[in-house]
Amino acid sequence: MSSAPRARRGRPGHDLEAVLAAAVALFNAQGYDAASMDEVARRLHITKSSVYHHVRGKEELLRLAVSHALDGLDAAMAEVRKLTGLTALDRLETLIRLSVLVLADRLPYVTLLLRVRGNSEVELAALARRRAFDHEVTELVKAAQAEGSVRPDVDPATAARLLFGMVNSLVEWYEPGRGNATAIADAVTAMAFDGLRTGRPGAQDTAGAEPARRAVR
Repeated sequence: MSSAPRARRGRPGHDLEAVLAAAVALFNAQGYDAASMDEVARRLHITKSSVYHHVRGKEELLRLAVSHALDGLDAAMAEVRKLTGLTALDRLETLIRLSVLVLADRLPYVTLLLRVRGNSEVELAALARRRAFDHEVTELVKAAQAEGSVRPDVDPATAARLLFGMVNSLVEWYEPGRGNATAIADAVTAMAFDGLRTGRPGAQDTAGAEPARRAVR
């Protein structure tokens, strides 16, 4: 799902992708507000004018960065929309799996996106896209409930937030090379959906279950 930002090249080895990667690393390290274009240039060992060859300023770098993260999530959702032959629960599970892979592939960009708080027009636009994505996830949960594959006592919006809370928590510990992204996606979906799915094979009747077992169902 990789899709690098494209623009005209400047100095060899310092195209827009390199400038953006340096900016995102800086924003994540010390915060967007505290970062400067001078520091972006110093990270790349180029002049500030060379940075401005690619972008108009710091806000454009932020827009490109959060868009890169959101584009990955939107692409995952687009893939799920095509899966018309699957149940809603299978589509929801596929979305969670794909979203983990997006996060692993675009980790610095997703990390930055999750720190957006709506302090500028760029951040407000990013939050609006996130809300639209969250709404589609909620609708998938509702559809899974309607087909009887997800517990009806779970609030759909809360379930959607909790599922993506689990996905987003990976930014706190996941590192490329630390673990296979596909295996981590498998683990996340297994843990998430064992708590949502109805009629799981081998599940005991809650009336005879131990209190600790009942608490996690």
